[in-house]
Amino acid sequence: MIKNIKYIVFMLVFCSLLACESQFEDIKPTAGIEEKIALSSDKNIKSLLVGAYDAFTGSRLLGGYYQLHAELLAGDPVARDIRWRGTFADPGEVFTKTMLVTNGDASAAWLNSYNAINVVNTILANLSTVNEQERATVEGEALFIRGSIYFELVRLFGKQYNVNTSQNDLGVPLVTTPASLANFVEAKPNRASVAAIYTQILADLTKAEELLPTSNGFYANKFVAAAMLSRVYLQRSEFAAARDAANRVIRPGSYTLLVDYAFCFNNIKNTVEDIFAAQITVQDGVNNMSTFFGGRNIGGRGDVQVLAPHLNLYETGDARRAFFYTDPGTGRIHTGKWKDVVAANINIIRLAEMYLTRAECNFRLNTSVGAPPVEDINRIRTRAGLRALATADLTLDRILRERQLELAFEGQRIHDIKRTGGRVGSRNFSDPKLIFPIPDREIKSNANLTQNEGY
Repeated sequence: MIKNIKYIVFMLVFCSLLACESQFEDIKPTAGIEEKIALSSDKNIKSLLVGAYDAFTGSRLLGGYYQLHAELLAGDPVARDIRWRGTFADPGEVFTKTMLVTNGDASAAWLNSYNAINVVNTILANLSTVNEQERATVEGEALFIRGSIYFELVRLFGKQYNVNTSQNDLGVPLVTTPASLANFVEAKPNRASVAAIYTQILADLTKAEELLPTSNGFYANKFVAAAMLSRVYLQRSEFAAARDAANRVIRPGSYTLLVDYAFCFNNIKNTVEDIFAAQITVQDGVNNMSTFFGGRNIGGRGDVQVLAPHLNLYETGDARRAFFYTDPGTGRIHTGKWKDVVAANINIIRLAEMYLTRAECNFRLNTSVGAPPVEDINRIRTRAGLRALATADLTLDRILRERQLELAFEGQRIHDIKRTGGRVGSRNFSDPKLIFPIPDREIKSNANLTQNEGY
């Protein structure tokens, strides 16, 4: 039944509002009947929610491409901290900052994101069908997915959030109602401001945290929503809110740092450190992190090579440095985080990130909510086999360096560079080439869309 619902959703009814006009032209009138059937029962709406998770964590989104793009944008072709060695032209353009408006990765990110958003919007528009006792959880999960996708979209296609300019900076189209055959042709949404997109993200995730239970299997729960909220607030430099959201995740003790750093990755089940992970099995899902970051000797493509400038950032004895490995066939070095190419889950949010966020925010604000910042940083350092720091030795630069090393190749680097006003080689964080172009196909089909600067 789930497969049938997914087919109806993705092939007939729930195409992206913005990017599937040609597909809609081929839909027969009976699709409307099938849509009503698909939305007519509690079971079918829940199956649709499974489909939304499947899209959200699919290979083109959190199944690897969101993270890959973030790491490639942060890579410096001149300093050569990493190198794109793959034959695919589209991610190669992301790495060299030479993207064309016809770039296939940009188009896929846009299309697949809005497909998933439309599935979620359809669920939210039909909540009355869900059993009342479970309605809040279904709504919370749907809002979490939508808020998270818009967060990824606005960071890829829009400028870094700035309280002084984001009311005028262009983000992405804001669509909160489901597309239908009746309204598709007329709907030509323009780009909402970066500020408006963030307002929607915060509204979705805040309500999700309120609605979700504390435990929900490997699906989103209250702590997952709080952890994503912490990311959003940190991206906006709202340090007290980011700190408090991270603290809400840490404080109950529902998650625990693993003793061995290496045990965090390449697992077929979530660990006690995983707040949220993309579920990959041999029957369903593709781990594109392993595809692109894994060496050829273990079945990956060996596309992302790690070079000396990055490796030299680690202190002597750092277990995170020892986690890299050399592909014997090519001699290239790769991260060990994505070594299993068969069925390992993809870590999306780990508890370590929450400690790093709480430490940074407490340090910036000169507070000790939950714990003094040096205590949180030393949790991360001692787990990596490094000496604990004294309070007098702790600086913001050291905290940010620990964040860079702990979360390396997990899809956070470019976003940290942008929010801290950093650089990618000679490029300032606000360089237009560190933002994706609006896909040319969307510009041509929707005259209300404006292209990004530099494209």
